[in-house]
Amino acid sequence: MVNLVAPAYVAGMGGAIDPEFSDLLARLYAGVGEDQPWRRFLESLARWMESSFATLIITAPGKRQPATFLTPGSSPEFDAAYTETLFAADPFQGLPDGTVTSYAEFMAELPASAFAEYRQAMAQSGFDQVLGVDLHFGAGMPGAVRAAEGRWEARFRVSRHNSLPDFTREERARLQVLAPHLRIAVGLFEKLQFAGAEHGMFHATAQGLGLALVVLDRNRRIVSSNALAETLLAEAEGLRRRGEELAFSDAAHQKLLGDLLGKDLAPGGGLTRFRVERPGKGDVVVTARPLELSAIHAGTGALALFLARPGPEAHTDPQSLRDLLGLTMAEARLAAVLGEGLSLVEAAQRLGIAHNTAKVQLRAVFAKTGVRRQAQLVALMGSLGLGFAGGGV
Repeated sequence: MVNLVAPAYVAGMGGAIDPEFSDLLARLYAGVGEDQPWRRFLESLARWMESSFATLIITAPGKRQPATFLTPGSSPEFDAAYTETLFAADPFQGLPDGTVTSYAEFMAELPASAFAEYRQAMAQSGFDQVLGVDLHFGAGMPGAVRAAEGRWEARFRVSRHNSLPDFTREERARLQVLAPHLRIAVGLFEKLQFAGAEHGMFHATAQGLGLALVVLDRNRRIVSSNALAETLLAEAEGLRRRGEELAFSDAAHQKLLGDLLGKDLAPGGGLTRFRVERPGKGDVVVTARPLELSAIHAGTGALALFLARPGPEAHTDPQSLRDLLGLTMAEARLAAVLGEGLSLVEAAQRLGIAHNTAKVQLRAVFAKTGVRRQAQLVALMGSLGLGFAGGGV
């Protein structure tokens, strides 16, 4: 591991940060949300390290091709050759977590005859002066998670043509100073990707069930909506867009929405339902579900509104109940069976669980949905379109 000195670009007592380093960090963190993550950062990193190229590889152990391979400005032919063939044979991996390592020093530790084809390909490319940083994620997970490929890694590489001087100790030190920031940025990117997938699943579940979905922030602004909701809003009967906000025609509904957004919206506070009369287009039942957000996110999303038309009875999907009502899978299965009109004793027998277990699960369902009786629970599922066919908007 390189012993770090205090580089000039890092602020000391009374000193100032090098603007180039500050710009590099800004591009690193901005890259988390860009359409092509980190392309601009990698270009800046190459300049900052006075190297020819900077590369990002994101992969899971054991994969024969990377999930992400990005080297701005490099030859498309070499990129294709690397991802399709050389990646699987690349020995320059599994580096000590977060520690800058030299390709030349790493390969010198291996037998001279090992990886001859890869060595030759790198030498022929002319860019075999390389510094690398590997960042491992998920390494502390339980074995079962690791077995399900919960582990993955981000590999950063900076390369110079072999006609240029090799990287100096000081240049390695500056890349080492950047390593903690690389770890934070990549971790944020992972969380953002999961959040996006979760958001998409939430909307797709509602859309697939024929439910209109509108998500509001605490200021009544529409944060997101699915296609069915947009159709409803465009009809402008009973509810509509007013600028960026959601507005109800009925003053009582408008006040209720304000009351819901003005109180503590912690999950478990129960669901609120009301009917919007629409003589021309058909009534819809609105179910408001609080969203789980920390105080720092107040204003980015606080309430999800599901809108549906009742219809004839049909089968209820436990997975949908779990996703939309915030239940556990066991609670969702019980609610689904109760939705078919069975008594609690009959539902317990159907599910193969003890009556006392069913009672405990039902109490949990009541607490999470805000209902007090089994009939109210069935009515709630009907208002959401979960216990009814043709219940969509």
